[in-house]
Amino acid sequence: MDTRSGKRDDAALFNTSTTAMQTIRHDTRAWKLQVWVSFAAAVTLCAIGLAWLPGQDLDRAFMVMGYLFTLSSAFVVSKHVRDNDGRRVDTPMWGTVVWSGFALAMALTAWGLWRMDINPTYKAFLAVSWLFLVSSVFTLAKTLRDAHEAALAEARAQGRAEGRQPTREGAGFVPSTPAQ
Repeated sequence: MDTRSGKRDDAALFNTSTTAMQTIRHDTRAWKLQVWVSFAAAVTLCAIGLAWLPGQDLDRAFMVMGYLFTLSSAFVVSKHVRDNDGRRVDTPMWGTVVWSGFALAMALTAWGLWRMDINPTYKAFLAVSWLFLVSSVFTLAKTLRDAHEAALAEARAQGRAEGRQPTREGAGFVPSTPAQ
C-alpha cells in the first residue's frame, strides 16, 4: 500500500488491465495452475482411496456416491454464495435447498466414513482427501468465476470503447478521399 496516497499497489499480486472507469483483475497463470493442480491432486487422492477401499462393494458404492454428492453440492453452494453476494437473486427456499443439500452430503459422507469397519489410518486418509477435495472445489469455483467475470468486464469495457469511436453515421467522421 502506498502510504502517501492511500492507494493499494496490487500489481505484484494480480495481472491488471485498467479501463477508464475500473480496474479489471486477472488471476496469474501461476495461481490458475496451482488451483488446477490442487484440484487434480485432490480428485486423484480420493480416487485412489476409493479404488483401494477395503470392505464390501456396497460400502465402496456408498462412499463414491457420497464423494460425488459432496463434490457437486460444493460447486452449487459456491455458485449460490457468489450469486447472492451483492444482492439476493435467489429465493430463500432455493438457499435452503442448496445449504441443506451441502449439509446432507457432508453429514452422510462423514457418517459413511465413521461407520465403516476399516483401519483407522485408512479412514483418516479418506477423510483428509475428502476435505481436501471440498476445499479445492471452493477455490476452483472461485477462480473460474473470477475469470468469467473479468472476461465479461473486459467485453463491456471494449463495447463502451467502441461505442465512443466515431462511425459513418455519427458526427466527426471524415471520409478519406484518395489524392489525385
